[in-house]
Amino acid sequence: MSKRIGRRQFIQTGAMAAAATAAVNPASAQEKNIAPSDQVVMGFIGTGRMGNSSLRTFSDHPGFRIAAVCDVYQPNLDKALTELENRSVTADSYKDFRELLERDDIDAVNISSPDHWHPLMAVMACQAGKDVYVEKPISVTVAEGRKMVQAARKYNRVVQVGTQQRSGTHFQKAAQLVKDGELGAITAVRTWNMGNNFPDGWGNPPDSEPPAGLDWDFWLGPAPKVPFNKNRFGVAPDRWSTFRYFWDYAGGMMTDWGVHLIDIVQWAMEVKYPETVYATGGKYQIKDNRDTPDTLVASYQYPGFVLTYENRDCNSRPINGHGYGIEFYGTQGTMFLDRSGYEIIPETARDGDRSIPRMYSMQGERTNNSNYDHAEDFYNCIKSRKKPISDIEEGHTSTAACLLANISYRTGTKLIYDGRNETIKANPKASELLDRDYRSPWKLEV
Repeated sequence: MSKRIGRRQFIQTGAMAAAATAAVNPASAQEKNIAPSDQVVMGFIGTGRMGNSSLRTFSDHPGFRIAAVCDVYQPNLDKALTELENRSVTADSYKDFRELLERDDIDAVNISSPDHWHPLMAVMACQAGKDVYVEKPISVTVAEGRKMVQAARKYNRVVQVGTQQRSGTHFQKAAQLVKDGELGAITAVRTWNMGNNFPDGWGNPPDSEPPAGLDWDFWLGPAPKVPFNKNRFGVAPDRWSTFRYFWDYAGGMMTDWGVHLIDIVQWAMEVKYPETVYATGGKYQIKDNRDTPDTLVASYQYPGFVLTYENRDCNSRPINGHGYGIEFYGTQGTMFLDRSGYEIIPETARDGDRSIPRMYSMQGERTNNSNYDHAEDFYNCIKSRKKPISDIEEGHTSTAACLLANISYRTGTKLIYDGRNETIKANPKASELLDRDYRSPWKLEV
């Protein structure tokens, strides 16, 4: 039974959270004197915008030494080498990630390639005896994600997923408040991302020859063979790569951002998978050549509560003043949570007090540097051989929830999901999308 708390206790809880977070990580890894012999030697596979961001984070950590970088696009590779050179780090470079994995001196790899490469690279890295930090979403299909979990267990590897919010101090405190029943019984959770790219989106570039320095066939890898298109590749200096809006390589905003949000919901609510999923929407107004919808609403049924995810790409009006976020609706209060902090609004209708106290707020994610803390967790787990805070199993179940919504949208059907066996009941059309074929010669074998 959930315990009942009043407005005063809510305020006290928020004050304690703020005080506890005032001195974040007083003994951070930056203050540690880590001997070179205790450093983890890393290779980076994928050095685009996300890869270079992670490269800086891991370079700042004294427990890691970057020895190699790999990318099929020479300009990305050059940027990574320049970044390391500016930090007085010398690293070897590769176009073929398999050559990097063959090196006996590399202990771990960071995989920041396009999503459709994550499963194959992660499994092969485990087979090569490397620990793995892999970006989310971990896979394009549910079956691929399960194989990644199997590989981590079979080869006894530490596999951390880049859902770095779990290492954020205020996310941890917020999740614990939910687990402790401080909001009462939660019957509904809402998540969302809002933006406006109307009407042209990313445009409609024609198919063309690939740019100099790009091995397009290798970039496609296990995905179907198609002509080069600027948006399918998507690399540009002023945006995140647009490959994420094509089904062959990713799952749109549902998997790109939905994983971050739904991961926190499943963590805080202590659930692993939904019972039913239904998603509806469409590509209604955006005129670019993307596959994924510009408007989507996904509804999930979990034991005891419902969850919704909403994405608008044609209207940026925020929900309750926030362009993205999570709201937990409990019988005793509501919690809003995002990367800047959390806020609790107590249920006060009983005594007529409708004031909205701000329980706790941080001015930005860098205040508690969850990216760095996530790398620190990875380092500690490599040394201890314990499971990381974003273990591949949790990364898989959070990714799978988002993939299921895309399957529902693409088939126009409500899914009844058997999470224990990771199958969809009585829906052959949807079941086909739980896995995908790999283009020869690539194979995903554990």
